Order: sequence, then C-alpha cells, then structure tokens
Amino acid sequence: MKFVIEHLAKSFEKKEVLRDIDFTFVEGKIYGLLGRNGAGKTTLFNCLNRDLKADSGNFYIEENGLRREVAAEDIGYVLSTPTVPEFLTGREFLKFFMDINEKYIKNPKSIDEYFDYMSIEPEDRDKLLKDYSHGMKNKMQMLINIIAQPNILLLDEPLTSLDVVVAEEMKQLLRSLKQDRITIFSTHIMDLALDLCDEIVLLSHGELEVVEKTDPDSREFKDKIIAALRGEGNE
Repeated sequence: MKFVIEHLAKSFEKKEVLRDIDFTFVEGKIYGLLGRNGAGKTTLFNCLNRDLKADSGNFYIEENGLRREVAAEDIGYVLSTPTVPEFLTGREFLKFFMDINEKYIKNPKSIDEYFDYMSIEPEDRDKLLKDYSHGMKNKMQMLINIIAQPNILLLDEPLTSLDVVVAEEMKQLLRSLKQDRITIFSTHIMDLALDLCDEIVLLSHGELEVVEKTDPDSREFKDKIIAALRGEGNE
C-alpha cells in the first residue's frame, strides 16, 4: 500500500504554507515529519484529514497497482492536545466508539482487553475522562486508533508533553503497530524523530524533502538537518 500526495498546496491569505507537495509514503514505516514550529505540519495533517480544504492538489491510496480515494475510515488522527468527551468515563467512551464503528472494527476485543493493552489501570477505567491526566487522555486517543486500525495514522506531536515513562511506552507501542499501515509522526524535536522513525521527512518552506538516515548519531548528520530546516541546505 502507498499513500500518494500530488501537487498539494495551501495558503492563508498571502502566506503560502504548503507549496506544491508531491510525496509517496509506503506502508510498514514510521515517517518522522520534522519541521520548525509554524512550518505547516498541522496544516498538512488537517488537509489530509479533510478538516481543511487544500487550495489545489489531491491524494489517494494505491494498492496492487490500483488507486482509490482516501475514505474517512482510512485515516486516524491523534492530536497534540487530546480531545476526548470529558463527560464520559473511559469505559463509556470506548463502548460508544466501538458501537458507532462496529462495521469497521476488525477482530474486536473486549473493552478490558483494550485497557490492558494500553496499561490503563482497572481503577481508572470507570473514571470520568475529565479526571484523566494529559498522558492518560493521550493514551485514550491512541487506543481508539488502535481499535479502528486505520491504514494511515497521523500523529501530531503526541509525545511532546508526556512524562518519560508514558512517552517510552507510546514509542514502543508505535513500533509494534507500524506493520500494514503508514504512520506519519509530526514533531519539532530532532532526537525524537531520529530515535523513533524509519525515515525522516523535512517540511521546510512549504515543501517535503527526505533526509537519508546515513549516520543518525553523527553531528554532521544533525547539522545537515538543521541547515535544511533553516533553508540553507541547497546553498
């Protein structure tokens, strides 16, 4: 499976945020979408999720040489600030999600099995979501995407504000889930992208560029990424 973007562009008034983006993502990999704050990473995700209408261009899924339109159920989107219905308990939220998406969920498990998988303690499962910590709300966001099993998983800086233990758990989880799907992980933290991701894709000046991971621990490699993000890469 491939996820192909062709000539995608988006501007806000006179500010060009995305500039004629052409890119192909391949299943089985975690792509690190690396860019400075304000580079347009969230704008790109919002266009791919159709929360924003792009000015031009299109995107599609290619399977076995055939292309098809991206359906709503193909995409999972984890926001940097978790958005959950705080008036529901964790259990009520999962039950509601599973009920309304029943026809799309493959090989469903019990709610408690899902909680166990995400290491959410039994005493927290019937608490209101408003009483969950930021990290636990983030886990719930990830959990519904694990249940849905989307073909394309968009992760918008999901680890930035988590404590060390939860962030490490989430990284291990993402590595275990990468087969049979395309994972695009947005971040402005270079070391996180290098640690987690199979490929590094820079978003700079509205364009995407792959940086080959030749020697990710070397200073020279990191300096190359920083220079590219500053717009010095081709000078």
